Amino acid sequence: MSLEYSYSKKELQVGIDGYTFLRHSVNTPSLYTGRGEGIYNMSHGSFKISEKGLYKEALKHFAIAKEGVDYLEVIFENKLKLNFQYTGKRLEISFLDLTGNFNRLWISMIAFAGEHIFGLGEQYTFIDFKGKKVPLWCEEQGVGRGKNLITLLADIKYGAGGNWHTTYFPQPSFISSKSYYVLLECNSYSVFDFTEEKKHELYCHEIPARLVVSAKDNLKATLSDLSEILGKQQTLPGWIYDGVQLGIQGGKEIVDKKLDLCKNFGVPVAGVWAQDWEGVRYTSFGKQLFWNWRYNEQLYPDLPGYIRKLNDCDIHFTGYINQFLALEGDLYAEANEKNYCIKNKKGEDYLVYITTFPAAVLDITNPGTVSWIKSIIRKNMIEIGLSGWMADFGEHLPADAILHSGVSAELYHNRYPVDWIGINRDAINESGNAGKIFYFSRAGYLGSQKTSQMIWAGDQLVNWSKDDGLPTVIPAAVSLGFSGIGYHHSDIGGYTTVLWIKRSKELFMRWTEHAVFSLAMRTHEGNRPDVNWQFDSDEETLRHFARFGKIHVHLRPYLVSLALEYQISGLPVIRHPYIHYPGEKLSGNLYHYMLGSEMYVDPVVIPGQMRKEIFLPEDEWIHVFTGEKYEGGRSYRINCPPGAPPVFYLSSSNLESLFRDVRKIQ
Repeated sequence: MSLEYSYSKKELQVGIDGYTFLRHSVNTPSLYTGRGEGIYNMSHGSFKISEKGLYKEALKHFAIAKEGVDYLEVIFENKLKLNFQYTGKRLEISFLDLTGNFNRLWISMIAFAGEHIFGLGEQYTFIDFKGKKVPLWCEEQGVGRGKNLITLLADIKYGAGGNWHTTYFPQPSFISSKSYYVLLECNSYSVFDFTEEKKHELYCHEIPARLVVSAKDNLKATLSDLSEILGKQQTLPGWIYDGVQLGIQGGKEIVDKKLDLCKNFGVPVAGVWAQDWEGVRYTSFGKQLFWNWRYNEQLYPDLPGYIRKLNDCDIHFTGYINQFLALEGDLYAEANEKNYCIKNKKGEDYLVYITTFPAAVLDITNPGTVSWIKSIIRKNMIEIGLSGWMADFGEHLPADAILHSGVSAELYHNRYPVDWIGINRDAINESGNAGKIFYFSRAGYLGSQKTSQMIWAGDQLVNWSKDDGLPTVIPAAVSLGFSGIGYHHSDIGGYTTVLWIKRSKELFMRWTEHAVFSLAMRTHEGNRPDVNWQFDSDEETLRHFARFGKIHVHLRPYLVSLALEYQISGLPVIRHPYIHYPGEKLSGNLYHYMLGSEMYVDPVVIPGQMRKEIFLPEDEWIHVFTGEKYEGGRSYRINCPPGAPPVFYLSSSNLESLFRDVRKIQ
């Protein structure tokens, strides 16, 4: 295997391992540079992005500057130099602007007939992006995200309706069904265009550092190689497999009452997730949090003592933090005095609106800010006994902010969530608690694989919407799996309640049936807890929840093995069936997945559905909840009443007895 290239006066071709990825000629250039000014209008973490003064220049002519067996240096129009270096595993292309005049790059790559495109970070609406043009920018997922009334109203009121591609976690990389991947190392806004039959075009708002291409024999090897270059998420503490994490708010008395209820109904509780440990703020959006990172003595008197009491019962207490500061809090007063927050062009603290109130944003390009917030995490969270927390947000850095480092906020915006989660990781590791504390986040970008521990899907609507409800968390997990993220889960029941949208009993139960077949089961009361159906809203729901919590604990050996497999091979826990069955035609079903290599999961994501058409991959399968055998490679109409979702395991599995015994759990 080696670098493969050929050239004449008018044409250049470059590839590796029999795959030609770039074909450049004077008549059909593959490279364009240019210059432009990005316009980034942010409202509540959602962005409208446009450009002005844009020009685009084709780089037609080229000259070979240096060449060797695994090395090629090419200069285009005396303006842009590309170094092609084959490392023995992958091709790495570095870019150098020889003039210093460019901040835009377009590069075209060869596309193949019948190709499917996966990845691009966390994507909620599609799995295959062939035929799509995908903007990549870290922002709020959006409310509604489709051509519907909820999206329209969210846009009118907040400019935050979103659309099919808005995501907390974009990533400038993709994997092809032809078993190669492309990774563009840039921090700027970018657009990956797969709409043309014979080429893919990558466009970014900077001259990128590097482009990496690798081709392997199969998708598993391709994904493993991508994961090797991206890195792996932090390992998980073992206690997360011991039961559910209950999202409970309201203080110690309410927590105790709900824990007693769960004990009576046999719900296996591994943890209490009390996001209001630091206090609450009531707004027109609902019940929100008071962002001052010390425990609230009214809601949780002697929280350290209470945590010790819970720990004695093998229950872990987890909380919440983000990179904002409440203006009324003492921590903001300190941060303001020490200039630890991002600034506007007037040199004032740049305040952003999240829902209905302003907040200050930590400037984590300032080493002083980083040391300060890490000390707060250690003293106010770790030292009082928290076993973990939601490390929220990361998407709200305005592109026109002034940063301590002097770096352009436009170019740092996508990097911000990566570094924010890295601060949480470092605070944990420096305190000697690596592998013991559980932290989870939603926002990310290239590099989050090394700083995150687990990603959660974000703030879905508490409904069945294919744009923003229960169905979307499955493409989210699968697309992240193609992007080097192995550990993922979602809020059971969703989060966002607006107008007439309220969580139903059926939705909660079906979401539970999906969550059990992921690494973590965690509930969320949502932004309007009183109008949403909760795990304890009636006895039937509690018994259903208890049963599936027990199933999750029962599956611990399999889940732990999958978490370890990711660390070794880079294969995600939740993965697309195509990874294991590439010979089969991709179905139009976006809402199915493999849990590892031995379980096939096709959850119910439509209200009232009691029978579902299932296509099983080519193998022999056994229904987890009925014990019936099915030959793969064909479709079936499967009964799927509540309590018996369409989930199957391989009859040849070494863990057949583990899967079989799920049916005994009541």
